[in-house]
Amino acid sequence: MEFREVIESRRAVNHFDPTKVLTDEKLKEIIDLAVLAPSAFNLQPWRVIAVKSTETKEKLLKLSNNQPKIMEASVSLIILGDRKGFRDENSVWADLEKAMGKEAIVGAKGAANFLYGSSEERGIKFAESNAGLLAMSIMYVAKSLGVDSHPMSGIDFDGIKEQFNLAQDESPVMVIALGYHNTEKSIYPRSSRKGFDEIVEIL
Repeated sequence: MEFREVIESRRAVNHFDPTKVLTDEKLKEIIDLAVLAPSAFNLQPWRVIAVKSTETKEKLLKLSNNQPKIMEASVSLIILGDRKGFRDENSVWADLEKAMGKEAIVGAKGAANFLYGSSEERGIKFAESNAGLLAMSIMYVAKSLGVDSHPMSGIDFDGIKEQFNLAQDESPVMVIALGYHNTEKSIYPRSSRKGFDEIVEIL
């Protein structure tokens, strides 16, 4: 599938076919491609919880305003961002040091701590902006492989943090349902989008 076709055909699917299973192999392929998404300093401050079992789906359903797609989709991904993912404990720094050298990494660490650690708000933006890049990458990769998706932010963020035992600095950013469209149910016509002339200011 050409990339333009991926972009034009990707839709937020509301109805999934529960009889069609997204295999673990296909899910792994999606994630392993999607993590090529960019991130600040390549720190990849994200993690994904794949909700597949009926029991866990039912738990997530209650935390997602009882949206039926949670149960219908083959799997739902809880996309997590790490608000402190710029700290030394991130193992990516060691890989970067091998590639760039110790002196360069000392400077990069200082910059990252200044940019993202100087306020709580900056830490939140760091986590959410980077996890958002991963999320969009997941949905485009999924579509390129014939898998449908639906992102959800109408969720109980605090409830998910508690019920899924997230680390203190982890924040749920969104949930993405993945599976196959139930073709017996129609998709709404695509809504209009604001274009270049409406959203771009050239200075």
